[in-house]
Amino acid sequence: MGTVVGIDVRDRAPIAIAEPAIEAFFATLRDIEARFSPFLADSEISRIADGRLPESGASDEVRFVLAACDHLAVTSGGAFDARRHRSDGRLDPSGFVKGWAVDEASRHLDDAGLQCYAINAGGDVVVRGTPEAGRGWLVGIQHPSVRDRLAARLEVRSGAVATGGLYERGGHIRDPRGGGTPRELASLTVVGPELTWADAYATAAFTMGLGGPGWVERHPGYGAVAVTADERLVWSPTAAPLLTNIS
Repeated sequence: MGTVVGIDVRDRAPIAIAEPAIEAFFATLRDIEARFSPFLADSEISRIADGRLPESGASDEVRFVLAACDHLAVTSGGAFDARRHRSDGRLDPSGFVKGWAVDEASRHLDDAGLQCYAINAGGDVVVRGTPEAGRGWLVGIQHPSVRDRLAARLEVRSGAVATGGLYERGGHIRDPRGGGTPRELASLTVVGPELTWADAYATAAFTMGLGGPGWVERHPGYGAVAVTADERLVWSPTAAPLLTNIS
């Protein structure tokens, strides 16, 4: 997946319970990467993109993901489009798969009875429980131009946080509607129940620019915090109660 994934388990569960669940978590991620990576020649996604595999012949999971991406392309007005966002025109559902993969893999932790953990997948986060009495997990939003500073901080007890922006990897986000690089925002963070949608919404809403937080807010349970190009902080109503400090 081109990133680092880590798990912080705070449950006092026996190692015999926690370790197999964690091993199953990473095994699921490896399996999903093998089937979905556009960078692996024999993945289903690469074979579909090359014309070697018809979509109708793909696995149920791949067909589900592509259908979800197509639905999101419609509901976002084309701001998220797995079939058009790359400059070479190749199919690439990575903007949806990353969050979905973590959600799928985290079921192993839930099924094992783990109730307090955090998963960090390249800066996108899934959390459960309370690491300290009376306090949820604190998730920082990176300041776009000052590396050792936070723009804001969220307190989340159960849910997901995902950020889209240009400050980490330059112009890697391309607007499928016109091919340009979005410039109105420095970053956009989405908080909500599932990383599947938080991650995808963050990509779509970042592309939308200043209208992105309002679009996220139309999805029940999801809110957004954006840093504008001139480094102002704006947020939607659902995200407001989770903000613990504003720099």
